[in-house]
Amino acid sequence: MYQPKFQINNTILANIARIEAAKAIIDSSPLIPAYEKQFRNEAIVKAVHYATKLEGNDLSLEQVAKVIEGEKFAGFERDVQEVINYRNVIKYIDELLALYEENLPLPGEKISPEEKINQEKKEFVYTEEIILRIHEIVVEKIVPPEQQKGWRKAQVVLENTKTGEVVFRPPPAVEVPFLIKDFLDWLNSPEAKTIHPVLKAGIAHYVLVAIHPFVDGNGRVARAFSTLILAVEGYNIKGLFAFEEYFDRNATEYYRSLQAVSSQGKNISQHDITPWLEFFTKALASELEKIKEKVAALSSDIHLKQKLGGKQIPLTERQIKLIEYMRQFGGIRIADAKELFPMISEDTIWRDLKKLIEAKIVQKKGSTKGAYYTLNQ
Repeated sequence: MYQPKFQINNTILANIARIEAAKAIIDSSPLIPAYEKQFRNEAIVKAVHYATKLEGNDLSLEQVAKVIEGEKFAGFERDVQEVINYRNVIKYIDELLALYEENLPLPGEKISPEEKINQEKKEFVYTEEIILRIHEIVVEKIVPPEQQKGWRKAQVVLENTKTGEVVFRPPPAVEVPFLIKDFLDWLNSPEAKTIHPVLKAGIAHYVLVAIHPFVDGNGRVARAFSTLILAVEGYNIKGLFAFEEYFDRNATEYYRSLQAVSSQGKNISQHDITPWLEFFTKALASELEKIKEKVAALSSDIHLKQKLGGKQIPLTERQIKLIEYMRQFGGIRIADAKELFPMISEDTIWRDLKKLIEAKIVQKKGSTKGAYYTLNQ
């Protein structure tokens, strides 16, 4: 079984402390979903843009946003397809998280839905099928069909595009299935569960890059898989950040830190991953601190802390619209709400208002059908 080698030094400890401090503020800030949705959409566009840009995609951030909305760009067919594919990878990660939350079997997990539902919630099982499916989505319509499924069957090398020098020679193809199995055995082991989630995600990113299990798409697969681990372990911070942006802004350091580890020899299990983990934790800390500043400023500006009693309360899109209406017009009546939601029943609108009253966000004035609902001051 694979055993990662690394040292928890002062740099990594400091970065982890920054991550935890930022996460604590983000988790405790009463950010309502209207803004959360906006941040998440921005993060998705950035994740897709920078993840593909690192691999040579020429589309701008604005063009990527338009592709995600359904627009095409003539002459950039491959670039457009790469964007579509990585957006679909993010959707696939969301699907995996939904299966996990519902306690349903994950791809490759050897258990029936009935057995899974009847069990207490188990740990997330990382499987070969998940990695293979991520890759299949990443390279859809980009590589020949025979390269879309399964592990690579040929030796590949990475060359310096300027000098032609071989800078990295991954393990032989015949070793790939065994190396992946050894890695996943460790990732699902009790020992791995004791390692900080951010370090676990960083280790997974490096190992997949080092094994290089596919002919094409390895970097995107590694970044997506590490994102999955962060999400499963509670460190995706509601999907509000994209560490790919930091990787792209610091591409030289990104590749140099990976090279500092991979150049240690052919035996991946003997590589000291510390230099890479220093960079990976710094990247995550920097991105989370940016989100922390945004969230803290918003929460302060709209005075939600007082309204929500210092708690975070999840709200539906309808409840958000009701709040925004009350903020704009000072209050709302059921008749106003029915005009706002013509396809929604009065009973449903009342339930939404009742939840807001119970959460102490809204107060009711009057007791008849002409009752007026306002935000608590």
